[in-house]
Amino acid sequence: MAFSEYSRLDGLSLAECVAKKQVTPAELLEEAIALAERLNPALNAIILKDYERARTTVKGTLPQGAFTGVPFLLKDISLQFQGTPTRQGSKFFPPFPSDHDSHLMARFRKAGLVAFGKTNVPEFGLLPTTEGRLYGAAHNPWNLAHSTGGSSGGSSAAVAAGIVPLAHANDGGGSIRIPASCCGLVGLKPSRGRVSVGPDLGEAVDGLAIDLVVSRSVRDTAAALDAAGGAEPGDPYAPPPAPASYLLASQEEPKRLRIGFTTKRLDGVPVHPDCIAAVEHAAKLCEGLGHEVTEASPGIDLEVLMPAFSAVWCSNLAAVIDFIARLTGQTPGLDNLEGLTLGYYEAGKRVSASQYVQAKMMLNQVTRMAAKFHKSCDLWLTATLGAPPWKLGTIDIDEPDAEKAMAMLSDYVPYTPIQNITGQPAVNLPLSWNEAGLPIGVQFVAPFGDELTLLRLATQLERAEPWAGRYAKVVL
Repeated sequence: MAFSEYSRLDGLSLAECVAKKQVTPAELLEEAIALAERLNPALNAIILKDYERARTTVKGTLPQGAFTGVPFLLKDISLQFQGTPTRQGSKFFPPFPSDHDSHLMARFRKAGLVAFGKTNVPEFGLLPTTEGRLYGAAHNPWNLAHSTGGSSGGSSAAVAAGIVPLAHANDGGGSIRIPASCCGLVGLKPSRGRVSVGPDLGEAVDGLAIDLVVSRSVRDTAAALDAAGGAEPGDPYAPPPAPASYLLASQEEPKRLRIGFTTKRLDGVPVHPDCIAAVEHAAKLCEGLGHEVTEASPGIDLEVLMPAFSAVWCSNLAAVIDFIARLTGQTPGLDNLEGLTLGYYEAGKRVSASQYVQAKMMLNQVTRMAAKFHKSCDLWLTATLGAPPWKLGTIDIDEPDAEKAMAMLSDYVPYTPIQNITGQPAVNLPLSWNEAGLPIGVQFVAPFGDELTLLRLATQLERAEPWAGRYAKVVL
């Protein structure tokens, strides 16, 4: 293959080139490293280089999987990769290398992916932008003055710039879908329990968080779900059975779907005009493909949802920080935590056991409301964000007032936390760019366990308006 094609090809295409001996894994890795070295000074997407170990890996015999020989990057949150630290983007986590792989990392290896670095994140993955004290800001390759989104912002910037075709990501409040929207990518949050977080955890953030990838093609995402999905012994959740292959099954046309859409937040306030235009474009496209499209929204009360979500998130954060403090002898403070993180930590410490249980009860009610909505709508269509990608510096990471910060974030991220609460699968699709040349993603949400309908519709939409070969040409 001509290396001029590298950044245009998705992961499955690159793996096919390896299988046909048109290129070697070592040649692909060197191309990815060369692009990283050239583009990363502007993007700040990659914060840990693991080049030499990757070079050693490709000299050996790689597992035969869907992505054999494909260069890959790992997000610096949760996932354990033996021999490298996972610092959650925080000075509070010492840079100690892990002595083992997560179950998911083992599955990525089995799929033939070749990891050569780790990507930028905000501290503890708390923000819908990737800006932090430890690593600095990641820059959106479509416009370097703008945010990549968060918390999988470094992974998304690297994929959007063509350094790798797909990269590890995870999502506890929108952290796959938000940066996918900001960077013009496919970003699927699977159903709760579809991807194991073992062996270190039974569940991540009370079941709110789950891992997969960001990618440029629907089929790469489907193949990644095939590789990553499946329960491990001891996992606390059991989603409905998966098809034998999401990749193969997603190539079939979807049935005629009932799609409800909205251009308003749950409080009735319209989202940004660019986001309204993106939703209306997606709705019209779906209608043109034969689906039934009507305006509809689940009757979820924001006054119930947001305080309960905040109580669960903040108390989980407090538990993690207290656990690390006990192991390392540190005291949480402004010398080792950002002001906003410290504010969330202190808010979490104030949540009583009774308040925590009540919050979980309220979130369970939200889940019931969403399930009731899907009796009349197969899918729900929204903008992924309430506005175009923020300019870097929009939020003050040292704002100690958690309530003030949460209000600002909920306006920007009005939909994605709902699916973390309910456990439903949801996908961002890059169907629109605004006049400023920034991606404006739309989100489709399916009932619990039904990733296949999302992937089939996404495949249909990608065929109607192809985007997989599109990547950002970074102006250095």
